[in-house]
Amino acid sequence: MRHRLTLIVFFLTIAAPATAQADWLLTPFAGINFGGSTAGEKVNYGASLAFMGAGILGFEVDFGFAPNFFEPDPDPFDLVGDSNVTTLMVNLVGGIPIGGQTGGGVRPYVSGGVGLLKTNVDSPDGFFSVHNNDFGVNVGAGVTGFFNDHIGVRGDLRYFRNLTDPEEDNEFDIDFGGFNFWRGTAGVVFRF
Repeated sequence: MRHRLTLIVFFLTIAAPATAQADWLLTPFAGINFGGSTAGEKVNYGASLAFMGAGILGFEVDFGFAPNFFEPDPDPFDLVGDSNVTTLMVNLVGGIPIGGQTGGGVRPYVSGGVGLLKTNVDSPDGFFSVHNNDFGVNVGAGVTGFFNDHIGVRGDLRYFRNLTDPEEDNEFDIDFGGFNFWRGTAGVVFRF
């Protein structure tokens, strides 16, 4: 009887879920922007830092930079000298770690939040220069796969759109603006 009880306790200990822990995820990424306001497919790069409390819910700070965002391919008339889009977003993240929070595993996730959409466009001869700082929103989804406790890869797809004050009448009104695009990225994830 004692051996059976010992075996039952042993198997219950092994089968019990591991204690939930928090994960920090640092992800440098690169990818393309497309659709919406882009002038063709444009390269982007950046990084995100996410905190996943107990592995399921968390938050993320996401920074992206896309050079030559408004320059058409090819640009025979050279109308745009330099252009770029910078995004800095704070997002809520929800993801389920399949396989646990240690070792190998997969974590599909969804995210969404608000932040800054900064656009810059300069003419080649310095005739005009347009710089906008708008509030914006983003929503997306992706999947992260881990090889071990600390290294993995991530694929991510997000939609970005600016927010505007439609009437500019000293009242707090928010509406979706006309500037929008999609961003697809891949990156290496460092979990600590």
